[in-house]
Amino acid sequence: MPLFRASGERGVKARPRRRRTRKTEWAGSYGKTDEDGSVPSLTRLCLLSLADNMKEVWVKDYADKYLDHYSFRHIMGPFNLLPGELVEELTWLLCTRKQLSRAALHLLLVPQLRGLSLERCPGLATSAVCGYITARCQALHSLDLSGAQQLPSKILSETLRHLPALRSLSLAGTSCDRCVIRTITHHCPLLRHLDVSRCNFLSPAALLPLGGGPFCSFSSSPSSFCCTSTSKSSNSPSCSDPSSSVSTPLSPLPLGSLLALHIGFGEQEGDAVAAAAYLLLSLPCLERVAMDGLSGACCLIQHGEFGQTDEFTDREGVPRLGEVWRERRHRQGMDSWRNKREGAADDEDEDEGESILWEGCSSESEEDASRDKRPSCCQNQAEGKRRGRVLSQSGDERLTLRLREVKGLTFDSLDSLGHLCPDIYSLSVNGDDNEDTRGRSQGSLLATGLYTWSGQLRSLSVHYPGPLVDLLPALQVAGSSLVSLTLEGVKTSPHTPLLEVVQACPKLRDLLISAEPPTTPQEEEEEENERDDQDLPRLPNLCSFTLNFSYEHSQMKPVMSWMSLRRTLRCLLTGSPLLEKLSLVSLPCPLNCILQDVLRVVDLDLNHCLPMPLGRVQHLNLPRTDVKMITVKSIMQRSKRLKYVDVSYCWQISQLEWLDSKKFSKVQVVWV
Repeated sequence: MPLFRASGERGVKARPRRRRTRKTEWAGSYGKTDEDGSVPSLTRLCLLSLADNMKEVWVKDYADKYLDHYSFRHIMGPFNLLPGELVEELTWLLCTRKQLSRAALHLLLVPQLRGLSLERCPGLATSAVCGYITARCQALHSLDLSGAQQLPSKILSETLRHLPALRSLSLAGTSCDRCVIRTITHHCPLLRHLDVSRCNFLSPAALLPLGGGPFCSFSSSPSSFCCTSTSKSSNSPSCSDPSSSVSTPLSPLPLGSLLALHIGFGEQEGDAVAAAAYLLLSLPCLERVAMDGLSGACCLIQHGEFGQTDEFTDREGVPRLGEVWRERRHRQGMDSWRNKREGAADDEDEDEGESILWEGCSSESEEDASRDKRPSCCQNQAEGKRRGRVLSQSGDERLTLRLREVKGLTFDSLDSLGHLCPDIYSLSVNGDDNEDTRGRSQGSLLATGLYTWSGQLRSLSVHYPGPLVDLLPALQVAGSSLVSLTLEGVKTSPHTPLLEVVQACPKLRDLLISAEPPTTPQEEEEEENERDDQDLPRLPNLCSFTLNFSYEHSQMKPVMSWMSLRRTLRCLLTGSPLLEKLSLVSLPCPLNCILQDVLRVVDLDLNHCLPMPLGRVQHLNLPRTDVKMITVKSIMQRSKRLKYVDVSYCWQISQLEWLDSKKFSKVQVVWV
């Protein structure tokens, strides 16, 4: 039975345990396997046992005797003895199993906890729980309250006021507003990741305090862009007292990741573009960004059209974008000069040695020679003058941003982004099926825009309501380095070059295609020769494959209008032995025969070293296809890691067969 301590006393701090560097595995007689199919560690087995027995032991005792009768500031129980990372893993395990209750959460809110995510159970994020979090877990580094719509803005602000150690915060889909953002700016000086997507009460202008906002002090010194905070006091000005906060200049937060898509609307048209441009220029550490108005902001910064945002900046009380741009470029010049100087010093020291380096320094001008004999303050002043001269010489250098992952762009903004951000490796873009003002097609715009990052782009997501064939040139430009590809909303036909798409991206590990099915059926079924399949392109590294076709709910069966798709799917499934997640939804071609052909593939390796197709599948989604239960059972026999199968609306499977499959194995089979 847990022991409890009153709110006026402090709990005994648990002695931290050393984490084992080597995982101890136990190949016992139970035959349990972890999520990746391997034998779980002893620690993992203990957590699984703890999760299974928690409801009937500790949670039952606490819920029956204390939950609705007392309010404890701290709970001294068995979980106070566990290291924080194990408590975090146990909480995540209960969430994924949908076993985390209010009583269990109370017991797991311990002082050593560093990460807490309630994304999978947002209903538990109540005002009372937030009070417990602020009282017990003030050392939290990561907090995820996504989807907790029942939490008012006042409670969110009060909670964040007591969590100064936060590095990661997710408030997506909550009632976050301007007041919450100001609280974050004042009380979370170490924040590196912020997600406020889908917050309807949050306007684009409300994000300005993150970059210094109305309280940012822009001086001639580059330190005004330093990624630190000037105040950590609990008496910092709050949203309710904006007048006092004006006298406290704040540096920009050290945000490396900012996600703010689909937030509330600005007061006037163009606010989203101006706000995005301001944040891009005022947050020097930003590497990952997803914001409304990002495309227009990139074009605005590249062309220097800052005058059109003066009305917005004057209204919000922040420096004009021209000033912010000059400060950012000034800081970039300082950094570039410092790096060149350090590099030159290293090269000189390596080639000539310390004595020769000193002689080289003495041969400089008298001003530089006497600088070494001055006090440190005078040396700094002289160094500042020299830096100014170097900056004026490098005035033709263009401004570059540190962005590496960008989401929310349009095809026509890729050119501007390429000039500003040469180090991009992850992109998410949206396009339409229209030509631009110069008569160029959307596919041509995408191919031209991606050329900047050819050979370095790792992840690409494209939403395009046009034919898939239009995207093929772009994939041939950037596909050689892609490991993740997502194509959404594309249209297909019986002649869609899906094999060419596969051939253009040989390193893919994740492939997702959400498409419209062909509107016209294939006139003549092409002859398929299985011998020719050996020469077709394959994806040996593919781990996740999704091919999802839209359908009408009134339509029982999809129209079999793309029969040649069978060959492509057989090629992919046979040539991707590392597949773990497979989702084929509403295919416009027969699937059962494809799976049977794949299951009949015989390993040509005499030593059986190569993995068999579908041998590692863990999650299998086949809704609205003609798959049969006998085929599903064959896959179950082949893959010992299979945990979940969805055969909803598969007309070849009867209810009796589905009920019988439950006795076949421990695999969860879903059927409607």
